[in-house]
Amino acid sequence: MTHLPPPAEELRLLDAELWQLDARRAQLLTRRAWLVAALHQTQQPRAQASAHAPAAAPPRPETAAPSVQNALLVLGGVLLTLAAAVFTLVSWGHMGIAGRALVLGAVTLAALAAPVALLKRGLRSTAEAVAGLGLALTVLDAYALHAAALSGTDGTGYAAAASAVLAAAWAAYGLLPATAALRLPLPCALAAAQLPLLLGALAAGASAYVITSALLVTAGLDAVAVVRSPAGAVRITAVVGAYGMGGWGVLGAGWLSLTAGGPGAASRAGALLLLAGAIALAAALRGPGTRHALGLAITAGLLVVAALGGAARPGVPSEWVVPAHLAVGIGLLAAVRRERLPDAVRRGFAWASGAVQTLAVLWALPVVAVVLLGPAGRLGRVWSGAPADARAAVTMEVPWPSGATVAPLVLVAIAAVLALVVRTEPWRGRALLGSLGLLWATALTLPAVFEVPYPAGTLVPGVLTAAALYACRITASAATRVTALVLSLVTAADLTLLSLASRSATLIALSVLTLMFAAASRRTGVAPFTAPAALVYGAGLASASGAAADWPPARIALLVLVVPAAAALLAPRLGASRATVPVEAVGAALGLFAVALAVTDPPMLALVLALCGVIAAGTALRAERRPVGYAATALFVLAAWVRLAVWDVGTPEAYTLPVTVPALLVGALRRRRDPQTSSWTAYGPGLAATLLPSLVAAWADPHWTRPLLLGVAALLVTLLGARHHLQAPLALGGSVLALVTLHELAPYVVQVTGALPRWAPPALAGLLLLALGATYEQRIRDVRRVREVLGRMN
Repeated sequence: MTHLPPPAEELRLLDAELWQLDARRAQLLTRRAWLVAALHQTQQPRAQASAHAPAAAPPRPETAAPSVQNALLVLGGVLLTLAAAVFTLVSWGHMGIAGRALVLGAVTLAALAAPVALLKRGLRSTAEAVAGLGLALTVLDAYALHAAALSGTDGTGYAAAASAVLAAAWAAYGLLPATAALRLPLPCALAAAQLPLLLGALAAGASAYVITSALLVTAGLDAVAVVRSPAGAVRITAVVGAYGMGGWGVLGAGWLSLTAGGPGAASRAGALLLLAGAIALAAALRGPGTRHALGLAITAGLLVVAALGGAARPGVPSEWVVPAHLAVGIGLLAAVRRERLPDAVRRGFAWASGAVQTLAVLWALPVVAVVLLGPAGRLGRVWSGAPADARAAVTMEVPWPSGATVAPLVLVAIAAVLALVVRTEPWRGRALLGSLGLLWATALTLPAVFEVPYPAGTLVPGVLTAAALYACRITASAATRVTALVLSLVTAADLTLLSLASRSATLIALSVLTLMFAAASRRTGVAPFTAPAALVYGAGLASASGAAADWPPARIALLVLVVPAAAALLAPRLGASRATVPVEAVGAALGLFAVALAVTDPPMLALVLALCGVIAAGTALRAERRPVGYAATALFVLAAWVRLAVWDVGTPEAYTLPVTVPALLVGALRRRRDPQTSSWTAYGPGLAATLLPSLVAAWADPHWTRPLLLGVAALLVTLLGARHHLQAPLALGGSVLALVTLHELAPYVVQVTGALPRWAPPALAGLLLLALGATYEQRIRDVRRVREVLGRMN
């Protein structure tokens, strides 16, 4: 029977064994590090001794054998091709017809037949190189044939026929069983096949329509080759040819459509664009799983729109060209609902339709911009008279855009598509918001488009503003609320600009906007924006009312101050709402606006500053707005200064005492709350505000009244500082008292100095220095004692 120790004893044994293993491992690692260092020191001299000896290991090859082989074969093929070209171009004329035919035929046949034997031996790379030489020789054969026997024929036509023959011959050569393993002939045949139709059309002097057709047909044949060819060089060549020839064909057809002068030319160009679209669509349908299918479907949809819209362009007025294209673009959405179409094709048509609709919206945007920004021209001619109609109200400084008549139709059509067609959940909400914005833009432009009377034109923005604010109140979606809020603010600004033409319109519009935004502020979600807007429009109403009564700007400032007062009364009711800070900020800004209005009339400016101080002081009564009390004090002081300046008061104390008294009161309150506050912080600014300017005035005052009063005040301040052990009053009061005394005694000092002989001042100075020297140590102790006393003061 096996004896098992208790768990605690077994754990102790395991820990002891693990500790021994760790100690042994550390010992072995130390020994290993020493051995490695010793071997390194031993091998280093050997490495230095054999530094110039040849390496024992063979060098690593920098180039693989297949790469070297391919490089040699390509180089050899190029050299042979160049030699054949030189022979054909230079030495051809030195041989007879039989010799020429024999040499070229023999060399070409040998070059084309050699790959068969090379493939049988497994030399595929060599066979590819020789086959490339043979294909190049066939091109030289074609050139030699034209130069020797067919020089009288047209070069372009011969090139077209030769490229067709070469393409067929190379394709046949590449499809032979013996040469089917070669990868070069078929891509070369496909590359040569790009030229016959184009060169043939050019040789025949065909029209631009025929040349474009040749490009598109070639691209279609390339697309067929792409679909039927396996992945490899042939497909890559076909893709490049399809995109290249198709791109040039589409550009040519688009240019023909744009420059078409009549229905016939436009129809022919549209047929070419439809052909290009059919090729792109067929390629997308045959390869729905490829990465090119979506792009091809988008291209096909756009080409269909360009074709049908361009064909209709000569037969419709110029302003209806964009709606015609838009109608075709919307019609593409019918194909999106066909379940039998591949998903890539349906998504491509949807993207194409969306692109067309986006371009149509961009085309209509200038009309919306003129309606929104055109009334800004009234800012320089306020109340110049009501215009004849709504269009005249927005076109004072800007021209009316062309095609604006049908812009509302375009916007409504796209809005209907967004609202009715888009059903997928991620995009449904965004589509509805886009539809709402387009309908808003449509309604905003209708009065100007139809040239309705001016009063009706101003009524539409007002109704839109009310509708948007009502939507802000009833909607539960945050995105919808934000959209409606932005639309309401923009529309209200447009209504304000429109109303500047007439005095009555301005007053009515500002009154209505103030009430609407104030009512909308009951919804807490939008109150941070609507409440400040109501204050701004209220200030505008106050300004307009004063201007309508022919008041000067300074008197209008009193009306404007009603709005900051209302903001100060409203802020406490809002409490911790997010609208509190915006309301207070707008109220402060409007207070500054009132000050700016009154700045040209000093008596009214003093009154406005005092009223602003009252509003600020009322705000400072709230516990969380105590720092506003500083602003209130500053406003009261400024008001007092302006009033004293109006009264032509030149006494500096009249300006400084209104600062000193509040500052000393604030300092006393602060010292009471925090006894550790320094007297320089509490009383220094207030005392300096009066004592220093009064000291400067006293030194320039020839009379005795000011120095006497200033000296008495400085003496009182000094005594109070000494009584309460305060540094600031003691230092400031004592310094001012000493300087005032010096100023008053200066004439007598001058008189005494003039009565003394010239040697007396130096003698007195010497005696003073001797006395100071004799009592230097005592003076030092006195200075230290004074410093200690001042240091113990607060």
